[in-house]
Amino acid sequence: MHQQGTFVSPLLSGVFCQCRTEEAHRGSDPGGWRPLSGEITGSCDDSCEPSYPCELCGGPEQDHRLKVLFQVLDVNGDGGICVNDLSIGLKKLGVHRTELELMKIVKAGDKDLDGQLDFEEFVHYLRDHEKKLRLVFKSLDKKNDGHIDSQEIMQSLRDLGVNISEQQAEKILKSMDKNGTMTIDWNEWRDYHLLHPADNIPEIILYWKHSTIFDVGESLMVPDEFTAEEKKTGMWWRHLVAGGAAGAVSRTCTAPLDRLKVLMQVHATRTNSMCIAGGFTHMIREGGMRSLWRGNGMNVIKIAPESAIKFMAYEQIKRLIGSNQETLGILERFVAGSLAGAIAQSSIYPMEVLKTRLALRKTGQFSGIADCAKHIFRKEGMAAFYKGYIPNLIGIIPYAGIDLAVYETLKNSWLQRYATDSADPGVFVLLACGTTSSTCGQLASYPLALVRTRMQAQATIEGGPQMTMSGLFKHIVKTEGVFGLYRGLAPNFMKVIPAVSISYVVYENLKISLGVVSR
Repeated sequence: MHQQGTFVSPLLSGVFCQCRTEEAHRGSDPGGWRPLSGEITGSCDDSCEPSYPCELCGGPEQDHRLKVLFQVLDVNGDGGICVNDLSIGLKKLGVHRTELELMKIVKAGDKDLDGQLDFEEFVHYLRDHEKKLRLVFKSLDKKNDGHIDSQEIMQSLRDLGVNISEQQAEKILKSMDKNGTMTIDWNEWRDYHLLHPADNIPEIILYWKHSTIFDVGESLMVPDEFTAEEKKTGMWWRHLVAGGAAGAVSRTCTAPLDRLKVLMQVHATRTNSMCIAGGFTHMIREGGMRSLWRGNGMNVIKIAPESAIKFMAYEQIKRLIGSNQETLGILERFVAGSLAGAIAQSSIYPMEVLKTRLALRKTGQFSGIADCAKHIFRKEGMAAFYKGYIPNLIGIIPYAGIDLAVYETLKNSWLQRYATDSADPGVFVLLACGTTSSTCGQLASYPLALVRTRMQAQATIEGGPQMTMSGLFKHIVKTEGVFGLYRGLAPNFMKVIPAVSISYVVYENLKISLGVVSR
């Protein structure tokens, strides 16, 4: 963290209501304050007007203080605050920020993208920023006593999988502690981060939390964590909708590689060594360019029910395991995430079978999804919709476990080595960590995924044996060697980077459209 002096300009701290610091209000809920309202010091009296946001202190001076602060920061008086204005204005007030931090502030509040903040944007930024700071303060205040100590900082980061020493926690405290109590109250926390992009602890929580939305075509990863504030404001469903839509676009763009993977998993052998170029040529000759997207419709349709079921199951399991924490520890996340994934997969598994059968169909074999389902039911019975269910269920454990473990390891490694001034990892690091962890998860569970696909497709292979999971494992190893368990791995990995990149771009744009508050 940047070392900020104990001096904070009265003009700056006066932007926010500080009535909660008075003796009369001690012991009240630190989360009960109201944003951007009223007087900075002194207790309230009978002259307070209830028409203002804070019922304890009136707000007749609040607009004036904001306008004065804006005028001080608007150095050239052109009605807009640019990066240069912020730098000069804040230095006058005794607050020093790096150019990168100032650029973040302007970018976060600049709604019309003109490179500066007008008065309306400036006020909106302060309100939004205060809400974020409140969210983080309440999440760190484990004892709910209105103060944060070193143990609470250590525990909060431990819950996120980040381990720091007590000395490091105390160093964080000292940078914000004005009165030498070695605890931070709300006013100290807010004043430190006022007109400052989220720093260190807030950034670790807000930057790294929603990092598993990247769709790589598999849905076995541990679900995202959502805070009580996000659930209350409805941000959680906006994240899920944006993630689902991003997954649909991503899967559609990479569908040819996904279909090639399925064909290679089922049909490639030692004697029939199907390569990538040969596989594409075969698909185009057999059904034209449109055949490259066979099975994609079902692959997209199943995103919505699977995501919804997994999210609901995850929240219920969190309650069952008795966790009162908004953010679970790594082991709890793994257990809850794996169980939620198992419930979701069990609920939509017939759709997985249909997706595989549609991807493997020949031209003219089925008229659509409903026709394929009727054909399977009439010819093979209801049990056919659950072929390969056991290896699919078992595959959740190595996938989710390794994906989570690798991601946490990469995150901790980056934070320890590079998070000196900011915990913002940047887009590239987030994409790299997410891609690497999901790739490792897929690699670990791939043999089970291949066996699942073969079992789903057994009835489509004329004269093919109808084997159990263990029997199919033995047969593949015996006839094709261990390498046979990794047929189709190349096109599967080829689609990871474009899938993650596409889903990220679509997700970020949809977040803006849906009004999701940025991290």
